[in-house]
Amino acid sequence: MKFTVESDVGRKRMVNEDRVAFFEHPDRFKLAILADGMGGHNAGDVASEMAIEEMKSYFLNLDVTQLDSTEAKRQWMLETIQSVNEKVYNHSLLHESCKGMGTTLIAMLIDEYDCLIGHIGDSRVYYFTADSVTLITKDHSYVNFLVEYGEISEEEAENHPQKNFIVKSLGTESTIEPDFYELQVEDASNVLICSDGLSNKLTTEEMAAILTLPLSIEEKGKKLIQLANDSGGEDNISVILLSNDGEV
Repeated sequence: MKFTVESDVGRKRMVNEDRVAFFEHPDRFKLAILADGMGGHNAGDVASEMAIEEMKSYFLNLDVTQLDSTEAKRQWMLETIQSVNEKVYNHSLLHESCKGMGTTLIAMLIDEYDCLIGHIGDSRVYYFTADSVTLITKDHSYVNFLVEYGEISEEEAENHPQKNFIVKSLGTESTIEPDFYELQVEDASNVLICSDGLSNKLTTEEMAAILTLPLSIEEKGKKLIQLANDSGGEDNISVILLSNDGEV
């Protein structure tokens, strides 16, 4: 699969608290990571940077013979995320300037066209095919909790005043339980991992329109960022875009 990684501070913020990265193991495995440091908390950029660097270390030092089944992959991802959470949490306790810091996390372990996603917070994964778009992840947000329990509609959630209040994040508690999703990437499809700086500004129709343009994958990534900025750019904006065009 082809990929591109983009991140932008946006038009209103002074600091980019998002971190994104794509790592390739000497074996066939790859790891895409997006972390959105929590706005309004101290040192969100420290939390997101730590999450990326710790995940990178665990991944590049991995003995991939351990990942011989979906369950083994899930167990590795769970143990890794829990270890990273503990390190970020302990750092926040030891450093006054980092007290209360946290971050969202999307970690996607890629085995050729099979993907295992570990998810915490309100960063998202979308899957685009020629005729459909699917939001793979479910936001760990107060508003999404209200939607799931029928208190408000999805339409009301879009403009709810507490839309950005998340109820689960990495590093703010001593333990964490991520959600897991499995995804098989078919020919002529795209996977979009993004922070809420993108998902809050673009509709899925706007995203899909960009992905169908006759542009390189790098140009599509930059176009997504540009449109979010053109729509206000109030937050940091980050994307990892993966494309399976069917070419060998």
